[in-house]
Amino acid sequence: MRFWPLLWGNLKRKKARTAFTLLAIVVAFLLFAYLAAIRVAFAGGVEVAGADRLIVTHKTSIILPLPQSYEKRIAGLGGVELVTHATWFGGIYQQPDRNFQTVLQIPVEPERYLALYPEFLLPPAQRAAWLADREGVVVGRRTAERYGWRIGDRLPIQATIWKKKDGSGIWEFNLVGIYDGAEPGTDTTQFLIRYDYFDEARWWGQGLVGWYVLRIADPRQAAAIASAIDAEFANSPYETKTTTEKALAQTFADQVGDIGAILQAILAAVFFTLLLVTGNTMAQAVRERTAELAVLKTLGFSNGRVVALVLAEACLLTAVGGIAGLGLGLLLVGRGDPTGGLLAAFYVPPRQLVAGIGFVLLLGLASGLLPAVRALRLRIVDALRRS
Repeated sequence: MRFWPLLWGNLKRKKARTAFTLLAIVVAFLLFAYLAAIRVAFAGGVEVAGADRLIVTHKTSIILPLPQSYEKRIAGLGGVELVTHATWFGGIYQQPDRNFQTVLQIPVEPERYLALYPEFLLPPAQRAAWLADREGVVVGRRTAERYGWRIGDRLPIQATIWKKKDGSGIWEFNLVGIYDGAEPGTDTTQFLIRYDYFDEARWWGQGLVGWYVLRIADPRQAAAIASAIDAEFANSPYETKTTTEKALAQTFADQVGDIGAILQAILAAVFFTLLLVTGNTMAQAVRERTAELAVLKTLGFSNGRVVALVLAEACLLTAVGGIAGLGLGLLLVGRGDPTGGLLAAFYVPPRQLVAGIGFVLLLGLASGLLPAVRALRLRIVDALRRS
């Protein structure tokens, strides 16, 4: 006798119970997929941060500036391949109450910055347009879609820090390019301004930059090179603190707490509850079919086949609900983050998807284990007498 008719018949026996159990499993794995995407969002690019990139900031705080003259001195140190700088602009687009500094506006050196971030994919024609227009800006795809920007738009930004020499706080830029990300986690929210135009037009602070980004030849020498950079500027008016890009990104992520631990605690509670629900469903199903299991053993079903039947039923139930939940989660996450494009990354990493499938199988085996043991120990005479 084949297993499928038995499995299908058992699941249809109590349709309401099966439906509610399936719904609970679907919701649990939908939550799993969505929380995985939230974890990526709060990680702030930690997973895709370059292993060969270092960030140099002011020793006291990242908000304090550094002299532009440091660039050549850093480039002259051993192991450094390429150096550029970036600065926090901090402006408002449209409505201050809704869009205050939600666009990461950064004055940069166009060619060097793009060379240091090859994961920013900008078409050659748009790159050339940026180099030809001092007031030109390049923005990430996520930000462009969020505000409905198109190439050729004139974008006014109200400054909160950097006033212009004429006293105006309104900066206007020409949108000349939109970059995409080479990987799902690439930050496509940035608003890149040309530093030469910014430095010339701002009211004060000429020759100052926010931080330096550099590429090193050997990531294994990151600690030694970082120490050499900080030693170069020790006891100066602008002392530095150098760290890897990944460590800096992790620092910002940790400011909102250990998101990973929080989400793991939530998922542990959800799956423990789900295990109780599914296990109870399987236990009731086996208890109701005590006589039928005894008949199957009488007809020649071995203990192993009876155990396999119970475990297969549990795995089928969790597989249908789990795969449906993961699929629905991927569909909802794929529609975009709930902030409308504010998050730098919002997707389900492949490894989390694989982990979800593993949890589906584990849940099926765990929920069916005790009922399967009970079926294994079932004595035919006792079962028929109780029935």
